Formats: sequence, structure tokens, C-alpha cells
Amino acid sequence: MAAVFGNGGQGGQFPLEQWFYEMPPCTRWWTAATVATSVLVQCEAVSPMSLYYSLPAVYIRSQYWRLITTFLYFGPLNLDLLFHVFFLQRYSRLLEESSGRSPAHFSWLLFYAMSSLLILSPFVSLPYLGQALSSTLVYIWSRRNPDTRLSFLGLLVFTAPYLPWVLMAFHFLVHGTVPKDDICGVVVGHVWYFFSDVYPSLHGGHRPLDPPGWWRRIFEGGSSNTRTDAIRDTQAANINQDIAAAAAPEVR
Repeated sequence: MAAVFGNGGQGGQFPLEQWFYEMPPCTRWWTAATVATSVLVQCEAVSPMSLYYSLPAVYIRSQYWRLITTFLYFGPLNLDLLFHVFFLQRYSRLLEESSGRSPAHFSWLLFYAMSSLLILSPFVSLPYLGQALSSTLVYIWSRRNPDTRLSFLGLLVFTAPYLPWVLMAFHFLVHGTVPKDDICGVVVGHVWYFFSDVYPSLHGGHRPLDPPGWWRRIFEGGSSNTRTDAIRDTQAANINQDIAAAAAPEVR
């Protein structure tokens, strides 16, 4: 059971199982829930009509599970689902691992993106929001890795910031429709990227979209306060040393 809750990738000896347990926790369970949802629909244990997001269904008929299941269903078991799962786990994993601080920061990003997409959904008629959430993560990762070179289908080579637009163009060519979910994901992702990566450098390091203290305490317990206090103590010590060095006479 320890492996189920995360044991550093030691869950099993099979490559697929090892790959699963090596994923960070948020990405691991989002990927697992996505595959499980499609399997349940394929087995006709669950109807896709009970999964999509609908304002009347949620707030009038109290079907609150739709707030979550709308992000888990990408379609039936086929190659298209495999494509979506690949992008989901790849860029979700890269973002979660690069956050490097704690599950609180990446889970707060997911919470922000899911809440924003739920607000946008009624205006753009998007019943299923999993692809839009995945596009949000792809966009944020692509903006944070501007020098990374990618190859699409072995035919097109480009830098990471063009990835969301390449995927939109591919969707349009294959399906012949405007990818509204990808566009919504880019909008939500750009807001996060701006206020997390651009805005702080222009406003003295203020980060309005960082997780609040109560959210960090849920995921970190007291460790968040301890770490923050340690950083503040270190900064204070450095400032005091600088002041002392400036005030003290030079010793030869």
C-alpha cells in the first residue's frame, strides 16, 4: 500500500508500473483517473452523458461530481485518447517536477485552471474540459522553456513557444473545426504565466497567483512556515551582516 501513495518510483518491476510510480503525485492520479474513466465508459459502466459539465445539472440537480469528471473524460478508448494522455502526462509531469517546491504549488495551478475553465465553459459551450486543461499546462510549459526545440511528427521543427499553435493547426486540419478548448486553455494559461512569471519582475516580486497560506498548510503542514521562517532568518542575517560591515572600521 505504501507504493500506492508514492514511494519514489519503487512500486513495481514492470516498465509500465515503474513509469506510473515515477510520475509526481498530481500527474499520476490525473492520468490514472483519465484512463479509468474512459475504461468505465467503454465497459458501459458509466455514461458519458453523466460526466460533462452543465450548470443546471450541477447547481440545480446537485450533480457536483461533474465539476471533476468534466476534466477526466477525453473520449473512448482509441488512438486519439492515447495522444491526449501522452500530452497530458508529459507536460503535466514536466511542470509539476519543475515547480520543485511542493505539491501545493502545482495543485494550486490545477485549481486555478479548473476554476477558470469552469467559468468560461458556459460562454463557449464546452461540456468537456480535459483538453482545455491540458492545453493550459502545455502553454505554460512552452512559455517557460522558450529555447527548447521540438519536432512534430518528425516533419516540423520549432521552438517550444510555438507548440500550442502547432497543435491548434493540427487539430483544425484533422477535424476541420476551430479548437475552442485549446484557445480557452491558452487564454487561461497566459493569465497564469503573466502573473507568475512576468508581473513579479515588474512589481517588486509580488506574486498574486501564488497559493495562499491555508492551501500550503493543507499540503505541507508546518513545513511551509518553517521554510518561510528559515528564508526570512537568512535574509535578515545577510542584511545585518551588510549593515555591520558598513558600520565597522576597516581592520588591517
